[in-house]
Amino acid sequence: MLTYSPGLHMLATFSAPVGPLTAAAACRSFFDGEIARLGLTKVGEVYHTFPNGSFTAVVGLTESHLSIHTWPEHGLATFDVFLSNFQRDNSATVRQLYAATLQFFEATEQSKTEVSR
Repeated sequence: MLTYSPGLHMLATFSAPVGPLTAAAACRSFFDGEIARLGLTKVGEVYHTFPNGSFTAVVGLTESHLSIHTWPEHGLATFDVFLSNFQRDNSATVRQLYAATLQFFEATEQSKTEVSR
C-alpha cells in the first residue's frame, strides 16, 4: 500500500489590471494550456461571468482543483490551487502554475499562503 504524501495547497491574492480581470475566455484558454503543459488532468470546470465583467472559475482536476475569483472594480483576484501528491510530488507544479498565473494576469502578489496537506 502506498503511503499518502500530502500535497501543496496555495492560496493567494494579487492585484492586476482590469483587462485580464475581465477576460474569462482568455483565462479559460490559459488554464487549459497550463493544465496540458504541466501534465495535469481536467475532470470538470465551471466559469461564471458577472454583469460587471468579473468572473469566477473552478477547475476540477484528478490531482484536486484550481480556482480564481476576480474583482476588477478593486483591481484584485484571489487564486487557489491544490495538487495532491498521491502519485507524484506536485509541489513544484503548484508553484509553476502560480508563477504563470501571475504573469498571465500581469499581477502583483498581495499575499500568499502555502499549506502542506
